[in-house]
Amino acid sequence: MSDQDFLPAPAENTVLNREDAPRIHFDGSKNSAMETGRNRLLVTGMVVLLAFTVVGGRLITLATSSPDTDKKIARATAKPNAVGRGKIVDRRGVILAASLPIASLYANPQGILDADEAADKLAEILPDLSREELLVKLRGKGQFVWLRRNLTPQQVYDINALGVPGVAFADSERRVFPHGRVASHLLGMTDVDGKGIAGVERYFDDTLSNDGGRVQLSIDLRIQAILHQELTSVVARFNALGAAGVILDAQTGEVTAMVSLPDFNPNDVGTLHGEAGFNRVTKGVYEMGSTFKLLTAAMALDSGKVLLQDRYDARKPIRIARFRISDFYGKNRWLSVPEILIYSSNIGAAKMAMDLGGKAQKAYLTKLGLLRQSTVELPEVGTPLSPARWRDINTMTISYGHGIAVTPLQMAAAIATVVNGGYYRPPTILKKDKPKPGAEIIRQIFSEKTSGQMRNLMRLVVSRGTGKKANVPGYRIGGKTGTAEKQGNGGYRKKALISSFVAAFPIDAPRYVLLVLVDEPKGNKSTYYSATGGWVAAPTIANLVRRIAPMIGIRPVLEGDKPKTGKSKISKRRRAPVKAAFVPSSRKFVERARERSGAH
Repeated sequence: MSDQDFLPAPAENTVLNREDAPRIHFDGSKNSAMETGRNRLLVTGMVVLLAFTVVGGRLITLATSSPDTDKKIARATAKPNAVGRGKIVDRRGVILAASLPIASLYANPQGILDADEAADKLAEILPDLSREELLVKLRGKGQFVWLRRNLTPQQVYDINALGVPGVAFADSERRVFPHGRVASHLLGMTDVDGKGIAGVERYFDDTLSNDGGRVQLSIDLRIQAILHQELTSVVARFNALGAAGVILDAQTGEVTAMVSLPDFNPNDVGTLHGEAGFNRVTKGVYEMGSTFKLLTAAMALDSGKVLLQDRYDARKPIRIARFRISDFYGKNRWLSVPEILIYSSNIGAAKMAMDLGGKAQKAYLTKLGLLRQSTVELPEVGTPLSPARWRDINTMTISYGHGIAVTPLQMAAAIATVVNGGYYRPPTILKKDKPKPGAEIIRQIFSEKTSGQMRNLMRLVVSRGTGKKANVPGYRIGGKTGTAEKQGNGGYRKKALISSFVAAFPIDAPRYVLLVLVDEPKGNKSTYYSATGGWVAAPTIANLVRRIAPMIGIRPVLEGDKPKTGKSKISKRRRAPVKAAFVPSSRKFVERARERSGAH
């Protein structure tokens, strides 16, 4: 039986119209399939519309975002180049500063789904960041914010495990100074973005940043560490405000070591503040006191206006205008040129300078680079202080280191000129290649004869004069003490001293010039409560030579000390009414030169 059997039979001679045809109904499964198709088309259309909306919104955001935001996002997401910031090394190739790859955490607040939950989770892993601080950053209106720089590998792993949307890592670098404070003022430091902000890092920022250029310094890390230790010790021993020290190659002008105290930790940018960030060696300018008498003697002898055997009346103080120039430990008699240095006579130095003349004095100091800024390769460079008008009183006070202020580095370079044959070489912190014959341009300020005379005089100061505490058996050291009162309250403060000592060794053929300066040392029982350069700075020089000389291969000489003073004829001018003329090797001279150690 078929379906037709259930349909009524049409009437005879009747035509069936379309309207009269029976209606056919689809079953339920076919109807459901059509509905599903329509829904899928609707969803697909909505997804496409949403995609276009997101893309359009992103384009609008990019078109209206600030350049600063773009740069931050680019810096955060870009990987560092294969080279990175260049290394800084010492003269032997030892690494002083280098960059290490490291990860930093940032967030896009617009992608944070639940700021409270994200802050809670991140605060557990980064306890140095408070929850409140994180919430402020995560709820910000911007699209980029740093959360934490320089993460440890463990922190990166833990944060990754959280799966917090909206936070990501940026590959970056961290500047590392493996030797800490030892050379902090010289090296300087970088900020969190790796840009140099002080010292060599700042001066050579372009070189170090571009293609990883390497900078090789002239310092020897071994000697640098010794100088840092000795200055730290002298500051602690005499409860001083600070200290400065420099060791200079007398033949090339290269800085072998440079230390300023107090110092900072270049691995912690927060320590670069106040006095700790002040480089006393290149930025600080000081009245150097009696160390300047070496320059006065060299200028006077080199000019030919003063001879080695000339003598000056030092029996009475000099009174000029409202000023009074006197000696710290006056001998109250006529003094020869060597005795003026041995006994550190202000009166004798002032009279010697007047014979030289203020015009010539200023010309020599200009040639020595003491009246202008140093050209050393550091951003922290001080400007010397000198008189606007060069009057007689200025000529006199400058002769013994008052009325003019220079940096310790400038003073060391000037003394190097005195002892190395008279040739001035600008100080540099960069290692020099051996110059080809005739390639190096230098200036000769003093004659070879004057330089030889000054080396002998400096040796006398250490072996028989005020610098005896700088003497080291087996090493011929020459030098000069210096003690200057600091200015303040419209005058000089007698108990606030700058105590210093400048030396050269081996004095017969100087290889290094050493300068130590201590700011406001306090005398103690071991120094009979004296805080002069002879008591404070001279022993530090001795310790430096004692430690450095064997390291660099300078062998001690055990032969007797037989200083020479040159062969200049005795001048008939200013002959003193004394019974015996000055003869350096005479017994009477030796007896007169005896003086208790530590004098001014």
